Amino acid sequence: MSAQTQATATPLYSPAVPMREREAWYIRGVMFLLIDLVLVAVIAVLFWQAAVTGGAVKAVFIVVAVVLIIIASSVTRGLTVVAPGRAHVVQLFGNYKGTVREPGMQFVNPFAVRIPVSTRIRNLETAQTKVNDADGNPIEIAAVVVWQVKDTAQATYSVDDYVKFVAIQAETAVRHIASSYPYDSRGTDAMSLRENAEEITGKLTAELNQRVLAAGVEVIETRLTRLSYAAEIAQAMLRQQQASAVVGARSKIVEGAVGMVKMALERLDEENVVELDEERKAAMVSNLLVVLCSEQATQQVVNTGSLYS
Repeated sequence: MSAQTQATATPLYSPAVPMREREAWYIRGVMFLLIDLVLVAVIAVLFWQAAVTGGAVKAVFIVVAVVLIIIASSVTRGLTVVAPGRAHVVQLFGNYKGTVREPGMQFVNPFAVRIPVSTRIRNLETAQTKVNDADGNPIEIAAVVVWQVKDTAQATYSVDDYVKFVAIQAETAVRHIASSYPYDSRGTDAMSLRENAEEITGKLTAELNQRVLAAGVEVIETRLTRLSYAAEIAQAMLRQQQASAVVGARSKIVEGAVGMVKMALERLDEENVVELDEERKAAMVSNLLVVLCSEQATQQVVNTGSLYS
């Protein structure tokens, strides 16, 4: 599904307080790391000086060292390493302050809580599910779903567990699609699960995108990994499919044989090879149809008399 389609889609579930991702305040963290190292060195020097001196100067050194320890700890706490394919949701005193997506070492508010969220593309394979199709026949179906987090704020605050949410919604969508279409069209123009796999997976992707849109998730692709009749009716349906195939094949054979007989009669009539009355034509048609439609090789019989004796 394209970004435009996703943006205009209406989610099935709307959170009470809708959230939208925005960029958080942050600064490149390399400079703060250097500052932190300098503060650690200064603190070490102050404690060393406090150990070799005495009186009021020692107390001053200790107080300054403690203050610098607090500052260095705050700087260290504010440093955040953002790996590629991950984002960090910044939350300050229960309020959403934005998301840091830029990879590298970044410095954010030391008092803020950072919630890591994976933005990598993921695969989800649904469990093999038994469900009745549109004709009421039990079938077994499973699908693989390729998805990705697009809005980290919605994924964090709109649902409790977005991974579990996607898994449950994927199984629900697969069940709904499987029950909406027949397994086989049986020669009709109706859309079926077996004969219209591309269209079915497209509809599954669209429905699943609508279901998980509230969680800030985009479904990239879905594919059916298993589709078959349930074991209890598999043999009966196989015999039905075989019978349909045999009927179709015989229909093609008869259609071709009739065409060949018609062509033979027309050629005989055009070239005046032999003049046949209606009864002889009927006998010739019967013999040709037997030869052309028979599944086994026919044997020649020489008639030494006439057609009427």
